[in-house]
Amino acid sequence: MKKLLFALGISALAAGAAYAQAPARGPAPAPVPTPACGPNLPMKNVAKDSRCFELRTYTVREGGGNIDLLHARFRDHTNALFRKHGITIVGFWQPVAKPDQLIYILAYKDAAAHDAQWAAFQTDPEWIKVRTDMAVTLTIDNVFMVATDYGAIK
Repeated sequence: MKKLLFALGISALAAGAAYAQAPARGPAPAPVPTPACGPNLPMKNVAKDSRCFELRTYTVREGGGNIDLLHARFRDHTNALFRKHGITIVGFWQPVAKPDQLIYILAYKDAAAHDAQWAAFQTDPEWIKVRTDMAVTLTIDNVFMVATDYGAIK
C-alpha cells in the first residue's frame, strides 16, 4: 500500500497525517492534495466513467479506545454525515484476522468533489462534536483508486 501511495505522490506518513483524528484542542491538519482521480484519466484500462474511490483503513491504536466505539460512531453518526455532505458509501469491512481494523470505501465524482465534500464533512460542527465525544485514536491509511474498464463497479 505504501508503494501505491508513493506512486500517487503521497507518502504514507503524509496520507496518515492528512486525515488523522485531530484532538478537539485545535484545527485539523491541512489535507494533502488529492491526486488526479475520477473520469477520463489518461491511464490504460481505466473506465472513462469511473468515479474517484477512496479506500480507508483505520487501525485502533493500543490504548486509544476500542473498535466497538468506532463501529458505533459510524453506525450512529458518521454515515449520516457522509450522506449529508454527498459522500457515497460503497461499503465497510472488518478483517477477520485483524479485529482492531475497519476498512471502508467511499466514492466521489472526482478529486475536486472529494476535496470539497471531505472538507465540508471535516468542518461540520456535528462531526466535530461526535469526533470529540466518541474519540478513538487511530492510524489511518488511505488510497485513491479508479475503476478498471472491465470491472463491475464504476
